[in-house]
Amino acid sequence: MELLNGITGFYHYKNNGPSKVDGKQFKQLCFTITIQNRGEVLAFKEPQYPMNFYYVLVKVFKRKFYILLHNQYPYLAFASDIEFAKINFIDVPELAKQFNPFYQVLSFKELNTPLDAKSFQNFHCSELEQAAYWRPETIGDVIFNDWD
Repeated sequence: MELLNGITGFYHYKNNGPSKVDGKQFKQLCFTITIQNRGEVLAFKEPQYPMNFYYVLVKVFKRKFYILLHNQYPYLAFASDIEFAKINFIDVPELAKQFNPFYQVLSFKELNTPLDAKSFQNFHCSELEQAAYWRPETIGDVIFNDWD
């Protein structure tokens, strides 16, 4: 997977950075899709420094998990746990199909793909500095982070 400039949430101060996703639409979709699947939304959190993603805690299919959306790129993922510097990504195929028309739903396999030198080819120097400091190991570590 190609990691785009600004994906970390860091970009050169002279540039405006990538545009932001529509948080209101995401919130509405989360409520609609969750309710359609006889579930409930337990919490909705907008990105707050240092996190670069929205997250929604839901209870669907008799289990609790998180729906994540990157703040600037339309990348969506599911996780069983969100902890500082560690997210446990999961697949939820039933919901992935429903979010797919609106976002690029990233799979467990994609998110846990190890990084290599090519992963950073589109990064600006500020992103390279952050990556060197935080030492992410996977694609998911870069896309969904709480680096400060």
